Formats: sequence, C-alpha cells, structure tokens
Amino acid sequence: MSTCSTVSQDLDEPVAGTAATATTWLLLEQPGPWGAKALTQSHLDPALGRALEAAAQGTGVRVALIRRPGRHADCGIPAERRVYVAHTSPGNVWLHSATTRDPRRLLDLDFAALGKGDHRSFGSALQGRPHTGGPLALVCTNGKRDRCCALLGRPLAAELAGSGVDGVWEVTHLGGHRFSPTLLVLPYGYAYGRAQAHAVKDVLHSVQEGRIVVEGCRGNSAWERPGQAAELAVRSAAGEYAAEALSVVRTDGAAPRWEVTVAHVDGRHWRVVVAQETSVPPRSESCGSVLGSPARMDVVAVRELTVTTALAG
Repeated sequence: MSTCSTVSQDLDEPVAGTAATATTWLLLEQPGPWGAKALTQSHLDPALGRALEAAAQGTGVRVALIRRPGRHADCGIPAERRVYVAHTSPGNVWLHSATTRDPRRLLDLDFAALGKGDHRSFGSALQGRPHTGGPLALVCTNGKRDRCCALLGRPLAAELAGSGVDGVWEVTHLGGHRFSPTLLVLPYGYAYGRAQAHAVKDVLHSVQEGRIVVEGCRGNSAWERPGQAAELAVRSAAGEYAAEALSVVRTDGAAPRWEVTVAHVDGRHWRVVVAQETSVPPRSESCGSVLGSPARMDVVAVRELTVTTALAG
C-alpha cells in the first residue's frame, strides 16, 4: 500500500527544517476519539476548544490534546486531567505540569506571557509545578488528519509504553504527516520524523542527559523553519549536542534564501545559508491530497564567524 509516508521515505525526502513552530506547548489530556480538528472535534466541549484556539492565536503557544496510548473508547469524563506546559527557547527551557477537574480553567492562563516563557499564570490558575519526571515523548496518532499517523504512530506509542518508557503520550497533531511516525520530545521541543522505538529510546536517554540527537531530527519548535535547519547543521558541523548550547539569534532575507546566525553560549557564532527548494518529483503532503511540491530547507553553507564579524552582524 502506497501512503504519503512511504512515498516520502522512498524519495529520501529530508526531514530537517520541517518541525511545527511554537515557543510554548500547552497540552490537555482528552481521552476518547479525536476528529481532524481535535480541539473542536473531540469529547472536549467545542466551545472551550474554540476559545483555547482564539486565546493562543499569535502568542507562540500551540495547544494540543493528549491521551494515554491504547484503546480510545469513551469511558466518560475523566475525574482529573493531566495538563502540561513547556517553553522551548534555549536559556529558558522548562516543563510544568498540573491536574484539573475543570479544563475551562485553562482560559485563566496568560497565553501571551506563556508564549514569552513566563509560567506564573500556570501556577496561579492551575497550581502547576515543575515537572519532576523524565522527558515527555509525544507521538502523533490522529488518524482523522492522516491515516499514516494512525497506522504508524499508534503502534509506536503502544510499543514504547508497553516496554516501560515513561512519559509516552499520544498527541493530536505535529504536522508533517508524510514523516510519520512523528514525535515531539519535551522539554527541549525537538521533533523527529520516521521514528522507531529503539531510536526514540536513545533520544529520550540523551535528553535526560541534556543532549540532543540530530539523526532523524526535524528541528526545534522554538525556531522558524530556516532556523531549524540552520541550528541542526551547526550541531553537526561543530559536534555540539548539548541541549541549550545553541540559539538562532538572527535571520536575514526571505524565501527562497536566508542567512541565519546561530550563536553558542560560549560566544561563538556561525552564519548559515539556507535555501528553500521545491521537492521533486511531485508527491502528496498527506494521504488523499493532490500531488504537490512541498518546500524543503537545504543548507547551502555553514561558516563560523570571527569575533569581529559576529559583532558587526
């Protein structure tokens, strides 16, 4: 059976620079079935879903639903729901958690502040506290958006959970169906494509040690797509895998060509040329869609700057 993910893999389509963008992720537990637009097509009150979408718009916060791996029969309204919020910008990375019996309390959050990395409203509105467990592994399993997410994502989530991996959740949407199974790891916000269980375990083990695995990585959600590709290229070129060592500090230009400046916490800087290219031959970006030519981020050059050049911009 040919699917968007098998075609993408057969064409060896690169995954770098394809992650969803969000400085902050807000995750609400919602068991049961999910529709293609899960916030308004699930057993969550659709009015609340619309209000959350409106509150998050333009703030850098991305709202998603999560559920435990396994069967998704409706077992009634959960007495308590788990809520997570994570900020992914290097230098201010954090992951907090809470439980609530009333998901409408999420509307008391200051979304603009959360998007900028201020978690105080999460504490005051939901009595949220810093997450004390291991990293979260969020596997996209929303088959109503794309069948690949169900065919490939659900078995991956079940395998990880069944092998005792903590922090595994199914999530509604991470984008890039053709890279299924897709995965987001919090708190650092790096996304992965074509994920396999053994590789995910390596990623989570590295995250616990404060390191990032670049193989199969789509990018850090804190950056726009050119920045995602540039940061990963610098990691590979410099052999730098510490989680918060690099930041995208400047992006000049516009599609189809950018110059991205990546900074290291030790003061080093790199200038990375990223070109937006068209994927050929045409392929479907998701199952059932018409053939198209999705954009790809190609790194053209990586150059370490001298101190004088870096200061001059």
